[in-house]
Amino acid sequence: MAKQQAFAEKVKKGTEEKGSRCPKCNTIRVPILYVQSVRSAHQSYRFSSQRVQVCKCNEKEIYA
Repeated sequence: MAKQQAFAEKVKKGTEEKGSRCPKCNTIRVPILYVQSVRSAHQSYRFSSQRVQVCKCNEKEIYA
């Protein structure tokens, strides 16, 4: 059987912030998919994608 959940618990879960906090700037880190084009050994372009956590500290480095 499923655990019964009160309305107050549902509201609390919906309003809490998702993600982790940055220790430097104390803002919520937002995960994004960072995609960049990279030239391969055969002189063609490939896309390299990685997940990064963005906060106010590093958003200029990532978005620039």
